[in-house]
Amino acid sequence: MAKKVVATLKTSGGKDWAKVIRAVRSPKTGAYTFKEEMVPVDKVQEFLASGTK
Repeated sequence: MAKKVVATLKTSGGKDWAKVIRAVRSPKTGAYTFKEEMVPVDKVQEFLASGTK
């Protein structure tokens, strides 16, 4: 599946986007889950600094 996503992004201006994976702790169980999001390259630092979206 990753190959298909990467191939699709390269053909449609995907170089302007970055995949960000963030570990989020569940308040209920305390376990970590991972959230993946596509973010514009120039907004990555802002996105990571915000903590949550």
